[in-house]
Amino acid sequence: GYETAMQRYAVAMPFVCTAGMSSKNSSALFEKESLLRHFSECLLLDTVTETPFTGKFNQVVDDTVLSRCVYPPHRTSLQIPGTNLEDYKHWLAWRAKLLGVHMEAGFTLCFRLEEAPASDIDNWYLHFFVAARHDPSLKLSLDGYWNLKPQERAEAAWPFGEGFEKNLLLSLGYAARIYPKIWEGLATAQPSGCQLTLDEAFAFLKESAWVLGDAGYTVIVPAWWTPQGRRRAKVRLKTSVRSSKGTAAAIASHLTLNAIVSYDYQLSIGGQVVTAEEWEQLVNAKTPLVQFRGQWMELDREKMQQMLQFWQTHQHETPDISLLDLLKLSGEAEDDLEWEHDESLHEMLARLQDKNAFAPIADPVALQGSLRDYQRRGVAWLQYLEQLGLNPCLADDMGLGKTMEVIAHLLKEREKLSEGECAPPTLVIAPTSVLGNWRREIERFAPQLRVLVHQGSSRLKEKQAFVETCQAYDVVLTSFALARLDEKLLQSVPWHRVVVDEAQNIKNPRAAQTRAILKLAAPHRLALTGTPVENRLRDLWSIFNFLNPGYLGKEAQFRKSFETPIYKNNDRDRSETLKKLVEPFILRRVKTDKRIIDDLPDKIEQKMYCTLSPEQASLYEAVVQDVSQQLELAEGMQRRGLILSTLLKLKQICNHPAQFLQDGSAFTTERSYKLQRLGEMIEEVIESGESALVFTQFTEIGGALERYLEHNKHYNTYYLHGGTNVARRDQMVTEFQNPETEPSLFILSLRAGGVGLNLTKANHVFHFDRWWNPAVEDQATDRAFRIGQRKNVFVHKFVALGTMEERIDAMIEDKKRLSALVVGNDESWLTELDNDTFKDLIALRRSAVVG
Repeated sequence: GYETAMQRYAVAMPFVCTAGMSSKNSSALFEKESLLRHFSECLLLDTVTETPFTGKFNQVVDDTVLSRCVYPPHRTSLQIPGTNLEDYKHWLAWRAKLLGVHMEAGFTLCFRLEEAPASDIDNWYLHFFVAARHDPSLKLSLDGYWNLKPQERAEAAWPFGEGFEKNLLLSLGYAARIYPKIWEGLATAQPSGCQLTLDEAFAFLKESAWVLGDAGYTVIVPAWWTPQGRRRAKVRLKTSVRSSKGTAAAIASHLTLNAIVSYDYQLSIGGQVVTAEEWEQLVNAKTPLVQFRGQWMELDREKMQQMLQFWQTHQHETPDISLLDLLKLSGEAEDDLEWEHDESLHEMLARLQDKNAFAPIADPVALQGSLRDYQRRGVAWLQYLEQLGLNPCLADDMGLGKTMEVIAHLLKEREKLSEGECAPPTLVIAPTSVLGNWRREIERFAPQLRVLVHQGSSRLKEKQAFVETCQAYDVVLTSFALARLDEKLLQSVPWHRVVVDEAQNIKNPRAAQTRAILKLAAPHRLALTGTPVENRLRDLWSIFNFLNPGYLGKEAQFRKSFETPIYKNNDRDRSETLKKLVEPFILRRVKTDKRIIDDLPDKIEQKMYCTLSPEQASLYEAVVQDVSQQLELAEGMQRRGLILSTLLKLKQICNHPAQFLQDGSAFTTERSYKLQRLGEMIEEVIESGESALVFTQFTEIGGALERYLEHNKHYNTYYLHGGTNVARRDQMVTEFQNPETEPSLFILSLRAGGVGLNLTKANHVFHFDRWWNPAVEDQATDRAFRIGQRKNVFVHKFVALGTMEERIDAMIEDKKRLSALVVGNDESWLTELDNDTFKDLIALRRSAVVG
């Protein structure tokens, strides 16, 4: 393989690479294959043998530079003996000159390409000139230099160093080895430039110019070839607002979703409209460079043919689209599509793309409190999108006060109403655990807003009474569960706005509660979420299907166009297109951005690796051995169920043997080092006068931890789980948050306490067992890491060393580094692993077991 590759690369080597000096006074062309061998050996020498070599190379060819350098083994410098060292020094000197670093010359050699006139397209000219090394602005044209009288030349050459003509010819000779056309200019005793044909000029622009520039020479090309001056062929989309009720100017300040946008596709080059006939003439040109309307330009005929076909296909379309369609077209547009909008549309699109440009609104007069500056901008953004008839997604990080922004939005809306005028009610759908928070926030900051909580067995169930009652309220709060159970009842009310809090709850488009919510009629819809993509891109599609139905297409179409290419192929172009489509509708601010909020402390995360006790290790290995035998026979759903049940059992063992055995045995630290470490760390927290949250996904572990920490350790402890009623939950939160109470511990079920709670008294968060989804864990952590927190928040995530917990955690970290998307919202993604990979995942490393 080495010999074959060497021969192949030697054939491909340009002759310029073989130029060198065989002695001090003569030049030579080295033999290609020998030079390439020498180069590869030197390269290997520099990159591989930086440390003393004590082993033995089995395939190093005898009597080569490499073999002489690595034997004897202790290499302290480049050892190239004898004539090889002399050749190497000559090569270094030649290379220095080739790069234009000839220290005797006081100038830099420069080249300027002059374009041909339209009458003689092959009459291009490459001018030679020099620039003083000490002052590059001082230039001398060689054409002008040779036209001077002999006595005048010495004066003109003085700023460019001694021996100017000698060094000039040497420099031109070295440059000619890179770009051979220069030899033609050297055919005369007074070289000043060389002629180029059209094809030669194009080749110079495409390749030789940057090669010369990279070698240290200065190259000047026509302005139209630079990125700033290059003329590009594009399809232009010209748009304007059209209305049968008035002029575009009359409705410019009142753009709505119902506005009709007229559009027209045009062919353009460099911003100038081109006719189809002119375009076809350019496409049919035989040369890569053509003159168009007095200026040279490069053609990509294949691309131009595609654009012509696109224009021919679309020129007969009905030239009217909606505002939403315009946004979709803008997001999906290729780079070759150029936009020309009228003033109102241009301003609208600019504002949607630059959310920082929104001026903050004044605090609502009736607001009992004050908004932060980013919240005022958020309300302004909500107002603007709703004015356009677009339905937004407020995706501020958890803890930044999305609820407050919605409340302020409702108050500002009511400030615009005439006296005696009432706005229809807004329906807020949220998780049950958050309804109390909504009610308290409204009562605290906007007490004049009338709130109805539609929840519990005593709620209204008769349609007429419910409709009439709702009209007397500004806000109606209900849960996701009741959005499904009371579907017909909620559909009977003409809502002004439907707000879905924790919108990831509608991520499954096929779920009954999602379908029920989609049927609710309202002119405005608003989604609130701290995690726009909790599980898969389908979550994003489902949220947008609620906000702006049809905008991202049908689900199957979305999967084909975006989800599959992005997930399976890591298609960056598709990711960028999707980002352009959804960005105007999503406002996302994160609490760690100091420009957004500068008084929230940092969140410090750390992994706490705990070893297994001997009892845990024994149970773990027994389960692994049992499942390994069953796994070979299981298929389909049975296999998936087996994998999930195995993960559950192993996670229970990693927590504590008593949880797995379910035998009522002692919940002691001797049986679980994870529990032991938790006790030690919590002891430090309490002794420091601080409070902590402890999350677990298992109710039985939560109860056991409560008994252990409260009865054994005598700490002030609270425990919230799915069975806790609303009154008791609110009481616990109030007591825990009371600054007068002693340092406390709050144990929470991950699902029951992971959202909707403000527990900023705690500045330590413990994840006793892991929910294999970073977004869900971060939501839980944000019970403490939110507005009102004045201390650094320390997050401790427990991982059982040597077990599947360690390996799954590593897999998730790898996924997070590769993309911003998470692996899944539970363990179901692990069922896609093959048998061998899964066995390796759950295998126990005995070296990690202590005792």
